Amino acid sequence: MRRSRFPGALPALAAVRDRLAAGVACQVGAALAGAVPMIAVVELARRALAPPGAGGLDGPTAGWLVATAGAALLIRVGLTAAATYLTHLADTALQLRLRRDLAARLGLLPLAWFGRRNSGSVKRAVVDDVGALHHLVAHALPNLVTALVTPVVLVVYLLATTGAVTMLALVPLGAGYLLHRRAMRDVAARMGEYGEASRRLDAAAVEFVQGISVVKVFGGGGRAHHRFRDATGAYATFLARWTSGVTPWMVGSQLLYSAPVVLLALLSGGTVLLGLGMAGLAELVALVIVAPGLAAPALTIGYGMQDLASGRAAAGRIAELLATPGLPQPTAPAPDPDRDAVAVEFDGVTFSHDGTRDVLRDVSLRLEPRTVTALVGPSGSGKSTLASLLARFADVDRGAVRVAGTDIRELTTTQLYSLVGFVFQDVGLLRDTVEENIRLGRPGATRAQVRAAATAAAVDERIARLPQGYGSVVGATAMLSTGEAQRVTIARALLADTPVVVLDEATTAVDPEAEAEIQDALAELVAGRTVLVVAHRLASVVDVDQIVVLDGGAVVERGRHDELLAADGRYAALWRAQQVPATAAVTGEPAGTRAGEGG
Repeated sequence: MRRSRFPGALPALAAVRDRLAAGVACQVGAALAGAVPMIAVVELARRALAPPGAGGLDGPTAGWLVATAGAALLIRVGLTAAATYLTHLADTALQLRLRRDLAARLGLLPLAWFGRRNSGSVKRAVVDDVGALHHLVAHALPNLVTALVTPVVLVVYLLATTGAVTMLALVPLGAGYLLHRRAMRDVAARMGEYGEASRRLDAAAVEFVQGISVVKVFGGGGRAHHRFRDATGAYATFLARWTSGVTPWMVGSQLLYSAPVVLLALLSGGTVLLGLGMAGLAELVALVIVAPGLAAPALTIGYGMQDLASGRAAAGRIAELLATPGLPQPTAPAPDPDRDAVAVEFDGVTFSHDGTRDVLRDVSLRLEPRTVTALVGPSGSGKSTLASLLARFADVDRGAVRVAGTDIRELTTTQLYSLVGFVFQDVGLLRDTVEENIRLGRPGATRAQVRAAATAAAVDERIARLPQGYGSVVGATAMLSTGEAQRVTIARALLADTPVVVLDEATTAVDPEAEAEIQDALAELVAGRTVLVVAHRLASVVDVDQIVVLDGGAVVERGRHDELLAADGRYAALWRAQQVPATAAVTGEPAGTRAGEGG
């Protein structure tokens, strides 16, 4: 079986194959009809130049030829419109299928995969590469069909009517093809390099824009954005090197393809052949009428082949992303766990991001139903990583994470996220209405339920003051502060009403006033639920049911606040470090050295 030239898009192309084939068939018909008017014009000229008694031009014949040309033009217009409609219909279905497949695949990938990439590279695959296939299917493929079919018909006609004289037209076109082939000799490898250079530029641009505030303050005369400058320079250098090697051949090819050059070759060679008696005037007239019209399709063929190479490269990148292994899904999902009194268990969990260094080592921990457990520890101790495993942003290397007694790997995504909700430090709001952002927690929720969740999250009054209220679009007509946006995410979690909630540094990035409001909203969220809190400020978790201290990826202590202080271990040291007065933290003055602080 012949290997497909578009492996990445093959499954999606198979789904639109019939519409695409119908569109190509219509375009073939349009190309055939498009050759008829030119043939009719040549026949008019040939008959007009024919000697008396040799089947010259008469009224009925002229009328028949003109009518045939007119009818062919109408057929061409109709078939071209049908082909355009069908190929765009196929393209729309193809893009929808590919983007859905890509979105589904991205949803299955572990967070570690995204950590090794950036939004620029993901955007290139989902937007740019799918867009490249749009141009190929909806435009380049029909144009290539026309560019191939019409010249073939005309060349066959010329060979049948003018014989070897047709070579006068084919010589410059053939030479142009050889030059174009030379220019495109390394196009496959170059397209791969172009894709990589574009990916690096996209990544650098995203990084530069996301860090623009830092660049403005600490730019230091351009040092801070050297990656963007370097990526731009490398991209420009690559394009300059590529075009400098291709341009002479492409210019020569386009000159030979151009109608004036083809016409000059015909007139020069034709005059010689006419003088030698090797060609007749009618044959030369036929070539002069038809041959210049072969130049434009020849150029289209060249560009069409380039589009094919570009489409194949894009399809390859799409294929690579679609083939990226995601988190395994259960073939036979477990029964829905009981949502009442849900316990969470980490059983001998070991995990590494890259397969070389363990971030978590043999962590065993149980969260009793309707209790609050806080994870604390120094930076890099594995707190957020452990919390993310409960949300199954990655799978453990060894051990198991269980919710309501069921290993989360045996649950479908829908089952898991009906049990586990989360609020993270990084606020995740979509560019959609505030109402729809909250409704993400329960897509079928009513307006009253959405508003009730917002009220419980202490953000209803703020939303009501927006220009369009709950219909205001985040980032457009709804400009929310970090604290307000965080309360919207809490409202989303409240609406989801999951029995287990993960809170990861939910108040770290806000001011004290906003923190107090968020804490009130969180109190509403955690009531009656099994909660896992990742905490940096120990003062915020002194009243929780269980505090677990992580250090170096392992559990080193656990207990209540008073018990851990009495044990005078790692937790007590962290607690004392956070009790340093603010003035001492700013000035560097050791705590307890100022007046009244001794003893």
